[in-house]
Amino acid sequence: MQTITHHGRETAYRRWFRGDPDDAGPTVLFVHGSGGSHGVWKSQARLASEFPVVAVDLSGHGESDDVDADPGGEALAAYVDDVVAVARETDATILVGNSLGGAVVVTLALERDLALDGLVLTGTGARLSVLEDLLVWLEEDFERAIEFLHEPDHLFHDPDERDLELSKETMEAVGGAVTSRDFQTCHRFDVRGEVGDIDVPTLAIVGEYDQLTPKHYHEYLADTMPACTVTVVDDAAHLAMLEQPETFNDAVEEFLSSI
Repeated sequence: MQTITHHGRETAYRRWFRGDPDDAGPTVLFVHGSGGSHGVWKSQARLASEFPVVAVDLSGHGESDDVDADPGGEALAAYVDDVVAVARETDATILVGNSLGGAVVVTLALERDLALDGLVLTGTGARLSVLEDLLVWLEEDFERAIEFLHEPDHLFHDPDERDLELSKETMEAVGGAVTSRDFQTCHRFDVRGEVGDIDVPTLAIVGEYDQLTPKHYHEYLADTMPACTVTVVDDAAHLAMLEQPETFNDAVEEFLSSI
């Protein structure tokens, strides 16, 4: 892991590249979702033979320092600061965001001055409403919230047991306070009136069985954003990059070759 210091805190990230430095493609920066860490992208490290791959831990997640920020716009802005700092440090011009990470990427594209060649938005949307019961469980019964999120067709459709345990352990390590902040931030996120201003080439990837951010969320992005297309990953739910990594990686590679 490497770190970059910005805004008085350290943000951790991991970088992989196994290709020829003289023939490297664009650097791709992956941004995890609520209660997650860079580890959700472990299978995307396989792409590092083609181009540099970077995965960040947002503030309060994984190995990154936390930030004193209220849920909503304040927390979202702090997470955007994390991604901007790492993107500039690593020269990343392709951003990939899952769920909350997608909200971070979209907000960055709308509000910050960072050169971008492409976006991949997976398990996300222009609005990310959260079940009211889940918001309550995150505050009052964190274990119940974790179990709910790991029920079929929420985070996973039919996961490998190791991925299931990794996801639960990661969320437990992040903790209830930060995970609740994440989901509350998602619940308040709504850029449906603005997302059409993003003209960067974009791929929206959705798991076939994703009930948290279903297919129509991604179709809305494709209908609204001038340069966005949709790919459906079969036999996967919200964390398609973990459940069906080969299909997910193929979609990312095909997209990058087209821009």
